[in-house]
Amino acid sequence: MCLLLLAYRVHPTYPLVLAANRDEKYARTTAFAGFWRDHPHVYGGRDLEQGGTWLGITRAGRVAAVTNYRDGNAVKNGTRSRGELVANYLRSNQSPSEYINRVARESHAFNGFNLIAGDLDDLYYYSNRGSRTMAITPGVHGLSNHLLNTPWPKVEHGKQVLDGLLKHETQEMIEGMFALLADRTTAPDADLPDTGVGLPRERLLSSAFISSPDYGTRASAVVLVDNYGQVVFVERSFGERGKLRQSVTGRFTLEAAVNAA
Repeated sequence: MCLLLLAYRVHPTYPLVLAANRDEKYARTTAFAGFWRDHPHVYGGRDLEQGGTWLGITRAGRVAAVTNYRDGNAVKNGTRSRGELVANYLRSNQSPSEYINRVARESHAFNGFNLIAGDLDDLYYYSNRGSRTMAITPGVHGLSNHLLNTPWPKVEHGKQVLDGLLKHETQEMIEGMFALLADRTTAPDADLPDTGVGLPRERLLSSAFISSPDYGTRASAVVLVDNYGQVVFVERSFGERGKLRQSVTGRFTLEAAVNAA
């Protein structure tokens, strides 16, 4: 995943509002979002090559997402799949802080990553290219392929737009987030970072929605969790050149809300 926008404990109805794009090679086989057959409490898409995921939520309210940290000069071969960082958390019973500390101890086994993991009460951020674990505070946050809230153009623009969308009705907010995720506008060269991949690649990767012959945005997702534990997870999946392949909507109630009813 290469863009994640998050409103945490900001909206009066939805303590969690999330919009995300997953960018990947078109050749990598992927399952559409849904409940996993081998772990039916987990909802999300799935990488069919390694079994991990980039974004998911469970019936217990555990939520996690990962993005790569882009550093073209430091990529290593033979590392573990970063998608397992999300999948392992969603499948586990460890508290968010315990899990993040475990990941920190094993972080050398992965190429650069950013991990967000937690629940509606406690949400944490950790990067093996950063200096420490952070508890995510209430507010609007953005994450791409550098550290949390690094002011890359698409992160700053995304945070501003998401903040404005929070004032709209639910359906308008959802469609607005998908429009934001579909934006193919590239940033001016003067605003581009230097992550070691060369200027043409920096241009390509600067837009929210990415399209190239072999690599691009494979899925856009919007996730809402309301004060009553109602989850809405909408995913739009794309093929080569950004052609829409499928749109799926999952709706379910968190276990804590069901038990309290």
